[in-house]
Amino acid sequence: METYSLRTLNGTNDFITLLRETDEGFVIRIVRDKDGYNEIINEFMSKELFETCVRTGYLTKVEAKPLVATA
Repeated sequence: METYSLRTLNGTNDFITLLRETDEGFVIRIVRDKDGYNEIINEFMSKELFETCVRTGYLTKVEAKPLVATA
């Protein structure tokens, strides 16, 4: 599962996660920060729309940081 940050006008930390890929596009989960609580929506996004959003910078891939255990 890949996660992407949404560019927002109000500076909130909103994300989408790709849950599953189909021939036509992606099943995604959108998590939006709404005044201290998360609004979670599952939607379908076409491949064409997804690629356009990445190309224009509306979506930016979030790089996973490796977890390191310390004692």
